[in-house]
Amino acid sequence: MSTPKLGPRFEEALCYAAHLHARQTRKASEVPYIAHLLSVCALVLESGGDEDEAIAALLHDAVEDQGSTETLEIIRERYGERVAAIVSGCSDAFETPKPPWRERKERYLEHLRGAPPSVRRVSLADKVHNARSILRDVRADGNATWQKFKGGKEGTLWYYRSLLEIFRHLDKGYLVEELERVLAEIERLAEATP
Repeated sequence: MSTPKLGPRFEEALCYAAHLHARQTRKASEVPYIAHLLSVCALVLESGGDEDEAIAALLHDAVEDQGSTETLEIIRERYGERVAAIVSGCSDAFETPKPPWRERKERYLEHLRGAPPSVRRVSLADKVHNARSILRDVRADGNATWQKFKGGKEGTLWYYRSLLEIFRHLDKGYLVEELERVLAEIERLAEATP
């Protein structure tokens, strides 16, 4: 009998993520935040990710949204150095208040260029799910969607184009193609509704 790919550590991380984000919803919606974390985790696993990457996917926003470096230390203690390094590598801010939006995004893009494959896998899955959510909202709400984002329409599109350029250069496969497909549709709709 083969060892299960996902074991007790994953189950515990799933409960921990649900607990950490229990009161959080997706931007300007009533969708429980755990839906995003589960989606990112599924994309990581579907693209060949291992248990550490799946756990990091569940916890990738914990540092930014739920306790900063204290939370990172708990993640390190519970799930190990590799998971903590992936979570840290997917975070664009550790301080509160966060630095200005553009500065954070430029710094994250520069970091991503030299990030290890595991960090890029989780980050790419996160960006794919976020882009899908943006596309859904643009289809439903048109230009009102962009009011939810600190970068607005132009800044958000710049950021996703920049991400795609980095991922195209460093990574191959389904998730890069999916980000490209979704972003192209977002841009098409954004141009159609000035």
